[in-house]
Amino acid sequence: MIIKSVILSGGSGTRLWPASRENHPKQLLPLTSERSLLQETAVRLDGFAGGEVDRRPLVVTNEEYRFIIAEQLRQIGVRSPQIVLEPFGRNTAPALTLAALAALEEGDPVLLVMPADHVITDLGAFQQAIDQGSSLAGDGMLVAFGIVPDRAETGYGYIRAGMAIGGGRELAEFVEKPDLDTARRYLESGEYFWNSGIFMMKAPVWLRAIERFRPDIAEACRSAYEGHKQDADFIRLEQGAFERCPSDSIDYAVMEHLASAPELGKGAVVPMSAGWSDVGAWDALWAISGKDEAGNAGRGEVLFEDCRNTLVHANDRLVAAVGCEDMIVVETPDAVMVAHKDRTQDVKKVVARLKAEGRSLTQSHRKVYRPWGWYDSIDEGERFQVKRIVVNPGAKLSLQMHHHRAEHWIVVKGTAEVTNGERTFLLAENESTYIPLGHTHRLANPGKVPLEIIEVQSGSYLGEDDIVRFEDTYGRSSS
Repeated sequence: MIIKSVILSGGSGTRLWPASRENHPKQLLPLTSERSLLQETAVRLDGFAGGEVDRRPLVVTNEEYRFIIAEQLRQIGVRSPQIVLEPFGRNTAPALTLAALAALEEGDPVLLVMPADHVITDLGAFQQAIDQGSSLAGDGMLVAFGIVPDRAETGYGYIRAGMAIGGGRELAEFVEKPDLDTARRYLESGEYFWNSGIFMMKAPVWLRAIERFRPDIAEACRSAYEGHKQDADFIRLEQGAFERCPSDSIDYAVMEHLASAPELGKGAVVPMSAGWSDVGAWDALWAISGKDEAGNAGRGEVLFEDCRNTLVHANDRLVAAVGCEDMIVVETPDAVMVAHKDRTQDVKKVVARLKAEGRSLTQSHRKVYRPWGWYDSIDEGERFQVKRIVVNPGAKLSLQMHHHRAEHWIVVKGTAEVTNGERTFLLAENESTYIPLGHTHRLANPGKVPLEIIEVQSGSYLGEDDIVRFEDTYGRSSS
């Protein structure tokens, strides 16, 4: 029996703004270690002794994240991952259906379905629970992992468990987020577990269930997958078919209805105590972070002076906190957020206001990732902009032209291969070139170390949409 990780990497994580943005959400951030949450999820079965593990995870995500996900997986040694690209977000049930269809093309593994943005601190306990769940899933059951609650929590959905079955318990029902009194009763009963959003089952079992309970989702996903195209590591769906797919979650679409159709396979719950958190807001990150003797948690260059129970998340600069208690401070190069620890759920209100005002701060960071590397807009003013650009070894930008701006390129590290009009030539460190307005040009890195340049743009319009592409390795038609 082979276990294959299915990583669901949708969602924008608005309550973790300003670190999390629409185009660079929380699963792509290193919030708890030097690796991103996505990377931590991808290595969660490393060293698993309970059976054979397929080392090629199957990631379901959207178009916007495709290149950075591929790069983050490459950084941790994952070769040739399967990355299914959804043209539109349709929740977890369609995502799992697509993953099951893709997995069946290479065999019949047991699917371990995990959100990309959760934290597990006790890998030993996690893998023990997976070992128990894999036996149940191998026998044709649909398995949910329930977190053993340690408090009366009103922010999570619950799963009620029944009689013991194999290494778990029968799945009795899913329950919506309760009020506080109800949550206390759940905690005292010992019958209820937090819904982790982690599941296990064989692909055909899931497909039979989704066809029974949500044939509209099953039909749309099959049509979209049958029309897919393979593009390197990416599986591109037929857009028109997937657009017709309804949106629904794994819980609502299938798991809640299993008791009415036992012929499809029983539902089971495997209790798990593994330091799980969905990191739904900044106070949740504080709760799972390492702290000093005063309860303060810091990431980046942080100084605490007479502070208690405070989280400071510094990305770009030194942040000094003085006399803070129960506070959250998050610093990024283009925004700073300060909140009381009891009000972190309201960060989404700030994001809503910024969106209503048309501010780009909700969409992208100042540092923007591209398939060839990244750029950071370090300064700008009337008719000029300065960028720091890093191009990965062997990568190149598109052959392009701008109608409204000229550019100066100065190489500060590595070797650049420059196409400027009719000429192609090399630039070494401390050398530069000028790209006149309207000239066809391209930047490439022929070396084995990252290429770093400073680009100074000048002109009447400096937007990223002023690009006419003639050739592009990455299949893009716009920036």
